[in-house]
Amino acid sequence: MSGISLSGLVNGSFNWQSVVTQLIQIDSAPVTTLQNDEATNNSQLSAFTQLTGDITSLQTTVQALQADGLFNGVSAASTTAGSSWTSTAASGTALGNYTFDVTQLATPSSLVGSSAIGESLSATSDVSGLTIATLPVATAVTAGTFSVDGKQVTVATTDSLQQVLDAISTATGGNVTGSYNPTTDEITLASGDGSPVVLGASNDTSNFLQAMKLSTTGTSSVSSAGALGAVSTTATLANAGLSSPVTGTGSSGAGTFTVNGVAINYNVNTDTISSIMSDINNSAAGVTASYDPSSDQMILTNNATGDLGVGVADTSGTLMASLGLTTGATLKQGRDATFSVNGGSSISSTSNTLSSSVTGISGLTVNVNSTGTQTVAVTGNTGAMNTAIQSFITAYNALQTDMQSLTQITTNVNGSVTTSVLSSNQDVPEWAQQIQNLAFNSVSGLSGAIKSLSDLGIDFTGTSNQLSVTNQTALTNALTSNPSGVAAFFQTASTGFGDRLNNYLQSLTLPTTGGIAINTTALNAQNTADANKITLLQAQLANEQTSLTNEFLAMQQAQSAAQSNQGILNGMFGGSSSSSSSSGSSGSSTSATVNG
Repeated sequence: MSGISLSGLVNGSFNWQSVVTQLIQIDSAPVTTLQNDEATNNSQLSAFTQLTGDITSLQTTVQALQADGLFNGVSAASTTAGSSWTSTAASGTALGNYTFDVTQLATPSSLVGSSAIGESLSATSDVSGLTIATLPVATAVTAGTFSVDGKQVTVATTDSLQQVLDAISTATGGNVTGSYNPTTDEITLASGDGSPVVLGASNDTSNFLQAMKLSTTGTSSVSSAGALGAVSTTATLANAGLSSPVTGTGSSGAGTFTVNGVAINYNVNTDTISSIMSDINNSAAGVTASYDPSSDQMILTNNATGDLGVGVADTSGTLMASLGLTTGATLKQGRDATFSVNGGSSISSTSNTLSSSVTGISGLTVNVNSTGTQTVAVTGNTGAMNTAIQSFITAYNALQTDMQSLTQITTNVNGSVTTSVLSSNQDVPEWAQQIQNLAFNSVSGLSGAIKSLSDLGIDFTGTSNQLSVTNQTALTNALTSNPSGVAAFFQTASTGFGDRLNNYLQSLTLPTTGGIAINTTALNAQNTADANKITLLQAQLANEQTSLTNEFLAMQQAQSAAQSNQGILNGMFGGSSSSSSSSGSSGSSTSATVNG
């Protein structure tokens, strides 16, 4: 810059600050180049991060294909359409069809107590004191109308039972009369003219006839179908209306009984028939207690099926006897299931769950609920296998797609070339090719029919690097009929497809010595070196800018001083000098010399 003449420093017509900025920008070109290099390196680092994620995802799917039990998993189901049988098969169950011929289902044993454990409605035939609303019957009577011989009879819950019987006689003109038998605890309606008694109509609104267990029989005399009295399941045992009240409990009312050897305590003053049934059902006795109001009897049913007994005994007190579960009770014996498998000999089972312990078929359990012949097919669990294989294909294709897009070089129509983030990298294309080779090549050392992905119906789509199921039938057949061969292909240690591919993928992702780590380490090192250079250059540029600024400020001050001295000289030498100095002091003619 030596000898350059600059005008206008003092009056500001020359923007020396802009000159300094432009000079610094010119000298900053190396910094910009280094920053661009850093940006390129960072893009490549991001690309390697993306590839690491893809490789990790692929490794995960490969490891899933090597999971224990994946190809040992089986499913079992009846081949009969609409079958209600259910089947399960454990891993390792032998594949094949098993024909079950069930000739008898297993049923539970039941201890059926004696009926009519409730006391009769009345001790005498006089029922004029029995109010309909409080009759101790199984079904409460509702108010309304009912029909006898086509005549409507009206009943109110405030009526006595005798008033209702009288109303029947009145409605039928005295032809049908009713009476109560305290011995049988039944009501009888008889026709005076010998004609059949017809009971009920479609427009009845009261359930009196049903509650009294009366229905048309085609005869002139109709009696209740059974004893009418019924116990109350919600009243205390002392007030439940038992025909044989509980005794032997003493003043405290406490007693004990056993069911199948399990002791259960009770108190007649606080417990109800409902609470007793709940205690039995929740005990370890293994039975379910129930009460049949229509026959007024208790029933104990084994929870387990088969020809098994039910033992009941009173320890203290007579509750079980009062409920009809000792004297007078009958054991309805359960039955064992009988069946055969594949035409073999008859087999019996106490349960309708036909497990391997009775069938001899390891791992197979068949739950039957009907007799007949059905075939249960045990096949490979293709659902889980298909899912694992498809996940592998998806992850494989994602990795290949990203490797190709990140390294692709495209020649455009106009002859120009478009590059990608890793176009200059030679490693990634080599990795992609090696992974393709591992997917394409056969696995050596296998004795079965499945030695490559193509044997499973999996191949490359056309000439692309993408895998797909090109033959679904081949894949389904292999998974269904030869899961052990598929397992050997994917899971054979060291030489199997899974280990070979997984080992190679691991060589790319090792923390320090893997292929990706080597590339990223080099890029990070280059970024560090570039950052150091940028820091040094930026310090030099800052010094340069300070120096230039100081020089321009010095020139500005020198020119200002020169102009001031010129003004003094003009004043000393008069007008012409003044005129001359006036001309010389204008901003446009002032000059300075910058020595560089």
